Amino acid sequence: MSEQMETSFTAACIQMCSGRDPQANIDVASRLVRQAAGDGADLIMTPEMTNIIDSPRAAVAAKVAAEEDCHGVAAFARLAAETGKHILAGSLGVQADGGKLANRSLLFAPDGTVMARYDKAHMFDVDLPNGERYRESSTFAAGDKAVFADLPWGRLGLTICYDVRFAYQYRTLAQQGCSFISVPAAFTVPTGTAHWHVLLRARAIETGCFVFAPAQSGTHEEGRKTYGHSLIVSPWGEVLADAGEVTTGIVMAEIDAAKVIQARGRVPALTHDKVLSVADDVSQAAAE
Repeated sequence: MSEQMETSFTAACIQMCSGRDPQANIDVASRLVRQAAGDGADLIMTPEMTNIIDSPRAAVAAKVAAEEDCHGVAAFARLAAETGKHILAGSLGVQADGGKLANRSLLFAPDGTVMARYDKAHMFDVDLPNGERYRESSTFAAGDKAVFADLPWGRLGLTICYDVRFAYQYRTLAQQGCSFISVPAAFTVPTGTAHWHVLLRARAIETGCFVFAPAQSGTHEEGRKTYGHSLIVSPWGEVLADAGEVTTGIVMAEIDAAKVIQARGRVPALTHDKVLSVADDVSQAAAE
């Protein structure tokens, strides 16, 4: 990273309600990216599964391609080159090895090249009390690497949605020098209502990072309902922007990377890690 790094920029999170038609979804995302760029955003981010939300697995698999053949990837590369902006395709569904798909986040440089790619690591396999059932692992191959990239203003760590529940991933990224972490998502309404704001603010506070969380929102064509509330959160845990429940829109915030240093100076927890052993009496009780 350059010693003469810029410290201030404008971040934009796009909120949308992706449906079953990948081209229609990419068209909506492209319009919003151009709008954000025209409004002065320097880093523009879209939600998880920007190109398609559909079920069952076969329906999704039939409509997506490998990264090198994906129309969404090509569209975002053109958008980055056209606008001259850094663009994060929050995630796209693409074909992967072994007959599964990848839930892949791609960061594009202003010349349209891919700077980083990250496959969602933690799979959302759950039965919710309201009867909704999700088995991401039956459709998607999980990633196994922490991924980050250097931007003109600092280092960006890439995560996706359910990853936000695993604090160690965020701590790892922060300790690798990340000042910003992206969390594109398609959070369900019940879990979003209960946990979305709390989790994102906690990840920001714990790491001293800015957190950018572009989100899916509304009722999707296949019936799924997502929570919305795309957020930009400061390293001190302040919500700088919240898109609410609109199905299509943009939120933006001015980001001062110096705030990362300030927050970590006030609470230097990233330097205070300690590995704890389990007390003998507790481990013995557990064994019994």
